[in-house]
Amino acid sequence: LTCEGHAMIDPLSLADCTGITSNGLNLIQVQAWSGRAKQGFVTKLSSAGLVYKHYGKEIVAAAMGQPLDSPAVETTWLAVYKYFMEAVDGIDNGINQYETDKPARYVSNTNLSSRVGVSIPHGTGISQRKLATPSSRKLCSSQAMSLQKPLSTTSWLPARALVQEALEGRHKVDPSGQIIKLPVAGCPWKEHLAQLEEEQNLGDVIKFCLYEDTRAHTWRVQTVPVEPGSFQSRKPLPKAWMGLRDKELDAESGISGCVFVHASGFIGGNKTYEGTLEMAKQGLALP
Repeated sequence: LTCEGHAMIDPLSLADCTGITSNGLNLIQVQAWSGRAKQGFVTKLSSAGLVYKHYGKEIVAAAMGQPLDSPAVETTWLAVYKYFMEAVDGIDNGINQYETDKPARYVSNTNLSSRVGVSIPHGTGISQRKLATPSSRKLCSSQAMSLQKPLSTTSWLPARALVQEALEGRHKVDPSGQIIKLPVAGCPWKEHLAQLEEEQNLGDVIKFCLYEDTRAHTWRVQTVPVEPGSFQSRKPLPKAWMGLRDKELDAESGISGCVFVHASGFIGGNKTYEGTLEMAKQGLALP
């Protein structure tokens, strides 16, 4: 079955099809055409998203130089979808990013669709599909691949193993099992922690994360957000500490070497690891 442009198709007419050609793309197995899929593909799929669902893993595997069944390929394939392709699906299908009827508080034209749109002349009376340029196609492919590399090789995927290590060693940090210590500085941890907790059925067990600030040669204690990207913490640092610094914070907390606690209580600092650990322990006990 071939459809041109945005022609509407009766879903029942697809039941006996083995494939669909839409906008010049030959797609596999129509059984997957439902517009939704498992494994993190929650947003209704566009034609581009459907292609990525079926062929993206092969592209990621080739870019990483790893076999298709590698767990690292699986994780990166889903991450590229979440951080790149899902927005394309949402915009193409007219799905709001937030569940609200309120108007947007600001305009963002930095998404991929807007950037491609700017590169195509308008008001010429010529089909925009014919006006799509090699530069716009290059923009799409380079954007995807530029995201894949740091996700899979330089920081994001390697950090997952470090967060897993911290999660496994949490009872060595504190018997409560609610505090983790990252083994290296500069490790992106929030997304991985949320995913690992869910995969291991741990619930919202971790409340504080400790890590070294190598630039300031101090340590940080940071609260875990209720979900990645949220400004709300599972357990903020004590209210009495919020906004205090240095000796004033030392006196209020009874912990020496304090540097600061943010006014919202989501992060604090101490000159030593032992100091941040004590701040986290008291943070578990105090309101």
